[in-house]
Amino acid sequence: MSWVDVGPESALPVRGARVLKIGSLEIAVFRTGTGEVFALRDRCPHRGGPLSQGIVHGRRVTCPLHEWVIDLGSGCATGADEGSTPTYGVRIVDGRVEIDLPASAEARVAALGPPAFAACHRA
Repeated sequence: MSWVDVGPESALPVRGARVLKIGSLEIAVFRTGTGEVFALRDRCPHRGGPLSQGIVHGRRVTCPLHEWVIDLGSGCATGADEGSTPTYGVRIVDGRVEIDLPASAEARVAALGPPAFAACHRA
């Protein structure tokens, strides 16, 4: 895994998300109301809904399809629901968001060039 710069922190809406597309992999990058930044696969563990289009509240996001609540830190469903979506390490360096990508995504970045935020969704 290696850290890849994906864009400025200021491009992330508060209580919202942006999506990174690396080949067929879509990663949702979230920013909470307190400014914490998280990254998870943009796919709800229930039925594959786009988490980036969900409502961010605290350190959680609610899937827009069936209202599953996912913890942004762990990627795990909360409450009575079970399942999880992969998470990715995130750090901020000099105002830029960096994500720790798996080797398979690293190869795609090498072939396609660095990813950048593709879409913006605000709660």
